[in-house]
Amino acid sequence: MNSFELNKILGAVLATCLILLALSIGAGALFTPEKPAKPGYAIAVKETGAGGKPAAGEPEKPIAVLLASASVEKGAAAAKQCASCHTFEKGGPNRVGPNLYDIVGHERGTGRGGFNFSAAMKAKGGEWTYDELNKFLKDPRGYIPGTAMTFAGLSRDSQRADVIAYLRSLSDSPKPLPTAADAGAAAAPAEGTKPAEGAAKPAEAPKK
Repeated sequence: MNSFELNKILGAVLATCLILLALSIGAGALFTPEKPAKPGYAIAVKETGAGGKPAAGEPEKPIAVLLASASVEKGAAAAKQCASCHTFEKGGPNRVGPNLYDIVGHERGTGRGGFNFSAAMKAKGGEWTYDELNKFLKDPRGYIPGTAMTFAGLSRDSQRADVIAYLRSLSDSPKPLPTAADAGAAAAPAEGTKPAEGAAKPAEAPKK
């Protein structure tokens, strides 16, 4: 092999190396991630207000208001996810959970064809009012600790209202819907209670 051919081979190798180097530099400039100003990982935390308490969001609407625009059809569709544990037809059998026909207004933890309720459900007592159903469906284990119901709950208030409207329809005599006045009565102070400390006293009539 003469020197001319050797120079051609060396030149081709050198040109290839230069091209690869240029491509490497260009790729690094395009795809190198931007370094953060402060090293570490970003951790998402809940917004907090004064005193470290969670920042207040929109106030939750009363169930009476939500039921006014609730859809029985949407509730029936949403309730399909409960069909593996509950039945909904009149006289239907109990499964992992009790039959839910005519559940609105029913005494909690009793009846339902002899279903074996948890001790926590029996101890809670009371009726399944619209408000009670709303609280329970939002967070079953949070509202009744110790309940055997493993369902995580329905976080959307409109969806809970739809499901409750559907449960209300499962009855020979559906219970009357709550009114906005009922919701206001729950928030009003009971008659005969003392006003909050620091509250302004009503003005007295001028003495004659």
